[in-house]
Amino acid sequence: MENFNYEDFYNYTYEEVLMPHEASVFEHKSSCPGNVLCVSLLVINAVQFVLGFCGNALVIWISGFKMKKTVNTTWYLSLAISDFVFCTFLPFIIINMAMEKWIFGFFLCKFTSSVLFLNMFSSIFLLVIISIDRCVSVIFPVWSQNHRTVRKASLLVVLAWVLAIGLSLPSAVFRDVQSQMGRSICYNNYTSPQTHKIIAMSRFVAGFVVPFVVISICYSVIILKLRMNRMTKSSKPFKVMTALIATFFICWLPYHVFILLEINHQHFSQDVLKAGQQIGTTLVAANSFLNPVLYVFMGNDFKQSCKSSLMSKMENAMGDEGRTISRYLSRSSSVDAKLSTHI
Repeated sequence: MENFNYEDFYNYTYEEVLMPHEASVFEHKSSCPGNVLCVSLLVINAVQFVLGFCGNALVIWISGFKMKKTVNTTWYLSLAISDFVFCTFLPFIIINMAMEKWIFGFFLCKFTSSVLFLNMFSSIFLLVIISIDRCVSVIFPVWSQNHRTVRKASLLVVLAWVLAIGLSLPSAVFRDVQSQMGRSICYNNYTSPQTHKIIAMSRFVAGFVVPFVVISICYSVIILKLRMNRMTKSSKPFKVMTALIATFFICWLPYHVFILLEINHQHFSQDVLKAGQQIGTTLVAANSFLNPVLYVFMGNDFKQSCKSSLMSKMENAMGDEGRTISRYLSRSSSVDAKLSTHI
């Protein structure tokens, strides 16, 4: 989203922006068709849009309408909705990258950028909630069984979305559209370098560092608990969530790195920053289409997944994690009959 020439578009005054009659003198021609990297990223993003849109729509349909409503399906449904919304707006990013100008107007400039960060924060907050949920379920199985309900899960999902919307507001405030050299540019019109630094650092800390620490602690505790009880022969309880979390951080780390480098843009090549942010944005889009793929194929091994129907594969991927943890909890507590097969 923030893949524009920072030095050219960062701190414009009104007088520095070309007026319409001045801009008409210039005819902007996109350099993307002759750029191998740009064309490659366009093709990748187009494929990701198709796979992400269809895949997340399928997850929403099955987890929302075809499966029994449980805590697990509540988590996955919300994640799929977040990714689906992002994929819906991905064509705006693709067209902007191809044309190297913004043609969709002032409102969509602000709204499309906000959707990117809404997806980032809502996804990571949900992953944090799920990790804490798994940790509590393993350490306190009886308490978890008595207090873990769909209603409470839904409330946590709403809270995560509210916080994500709040942290996405700076994009709606600071994104702007201006004309320069015969083209419209959707860019970040920060009021000062300090404002830019504060926003970039707050996104990195709230959307990356703190969640990574919390998730790492939760899974370390879970693994330690299972090893102490010598119940780690099966890795099924962690396959889906571990893959989802690893994919999220791998896809988002390059984006954050280049956004942080942009704070001191004078020390780096503008071409490198632009290319890095385009690649980072492409990896972000990859996270949204990889999630439904992981839902389908992480429940059982690949051969078994191929033999089953599409719906069965997705139901198994979502439900297998809960069933396997429940079997462990049943063996490690004295209340076998009270534990559900879906936690």
